[in-house]
Amino acid sequence: MTTTSVTSHSGFEPALSVRQVLTLERVQAGEPEVVAGAGQLDRPVRWVHVAEAADVGVMLSGGEMVLTTGVLLAGDEAKQVEYIQSLHRAEAAAVVLGLGRAFPTPPEVMRRAAERCGLPMVVLHRPFPFAELTEEVQSRLVRRKFAAVSLSETVRTALTGLITAGAPLQRLLDEVAQHSGCPVVVTNLAHRVLATAGERPAVDDVLRDWERIARQAGGSVGDGWIRAELGGRGERWGRLLLCGYRGDTATGRLLADRAAEALVLHRMLGGGSAHTWEEQSAQSLVTDLVSGVVPARQLLPRARAAGLPVNRRTFVPLVVPAGEPGQLERMLRVLGLPGLVAELADGATAVLLSLARDQQADALTAHFAARLRTETGLPNTVVAAADPRTDWDDVPAGLREARHVADAVADSATALDLPAVVRLRDVHLRGLIRLLRDDPQVQSFAERELDGLLCGADQELLNVLRTYLATGRNKSRTAQLHHVSRPALYRRLEAIQTRLGVDLDDFEQAASVHIALLAHDAQQG
Repeated sequence: MTTTSVTSHSGFEPALSVRQVLTLERVQAGEPEVVAGAGQLDRPVRWVHVAEAADVGVMLSGGEMVLTTGVLLAGDEAKQVEYIQSLHRAEAAAVVLGLGRAFPTPPEVMRRAAERCGLPMVVLHRPFPFAELTEEVQSRLVRRKFAAVSLSETVRTALTGLITAGAPLQRLLDEVAQHSGCPVVVTNLAHRVLATAGERPAVDDVLRDWERIARQAGGSVGDGWIRAELGGRGERWGRLLLCGYRGDTATGRLLADRAAEALVLHRMLGGGSAHTWEEQSAQSLVTDLVSGVVPARQLLPRARAAGLPVNRRTFVPLVVPAGEPGQLERMLRVLGLPGLVAELADGATAVLLSLARDQQADALTAHFAARLRTETGLPNTVVAAADPRTDWDDVPAGLREARHVADAVADSATALDLPAVVRLRDVHLRGLIRLLRDDPQVQSFAERELDGLLCGADQELLNVLRTYLATGRNKSRTAQLHHVSRPALYRRLEAIQTRLGVDLDDFEQAASVHIALLAHDAQQG
């Protein structure tokens, strides 16, 4: 159903490196000395093969450590050179020569040939039973293979269980990071980071160097960096990277494969979310910026890795009440404006524009808002905006300001009178009340002023009062909006005044009730 690929061959073959084999206690007893190919000691050893045949290369399939005494090679330098070359052609991992009757000292011809081929050549200075080395290495390889199979099933079972339970992408990546012990990064094909998992400091270190990593993502990034492609049905759409995996490469490839298979399935099944991974990534970043829980400076590597230009830029925080993220993203692409789009918890959508310093932020914001009104066909659509920021550290405060402005105008009965771009100075008293809505004294004031109308049965009268005050106490307009006659409206206003014990014709009393109602609506919102 799905396919994955990694930076090296995809088959899982648990292996020891040549270097690891040489450190085994039994091998050390033979006093090993590397005489050629010292730079290739990290080659994987899949198997150990004892052979004296001069044409041993035809018996190999690659990755073998060949053990020999060279009895059939002594005295024939041409055979010695051909022997090394045949091992090289067969992609042997290394050759180990036991010194003795055939070769009392390391043969220079073989050493030079191995050095030219880059084939590790090791000589044993003390007599050593090859059977012991074969037994030791084979048993270790078998144990590693069983351990790897067990790990594979553990990871597959855990990830499948999470997918079945409808877990989000982040939960799957957290599971992968727990098993791999290193940062895990998911990107799209443009190397834009969509999600990460792992210890936060380690992840931040990776993201700080992401530009270099992204440039090298098509090749070898470094030791312990393992990549798996994400896709299916002949189409790739992303990558998963284990960044700095400390275990052996084969196990790392196994983990990457299992993780990639799970992520492909997760995406095919909808991923437990109505949003794409790109949308979830932007939403997570903007949510962290707005909350202020994580300092903005620590979020800068995430923003850069997500594809947002951040160097010498002007940032314009916007919030669109009831905005549709997909539509806003399309608008940014059409207008050629780089930015992040993220849906907020209350149904509004945040847009963080990143503009060049020489661009006119106010003019571009106005153009964006005008285009939005045209596309929605709604003349009262507004964009709440904070003043532009040139310092990334000021972006969270700007997003909170834009959100506050959006809250202030969300239920405004006078939205038709608002400009396409609304700023803090445009929301006046309503904006102030929104800022103070969680203050206990303001809450107490609202309850005290409106006490006579706050029971459920009086909701109609509360709506009439809200319209009457929002229209500047215009009785004709209020009667028209509520589809009642003027006499019927007078009776309702009289009931409101009786319940509240106020005279709405008195400016100060009417203002006090209006402020209390704004505070009540802000708290309810």
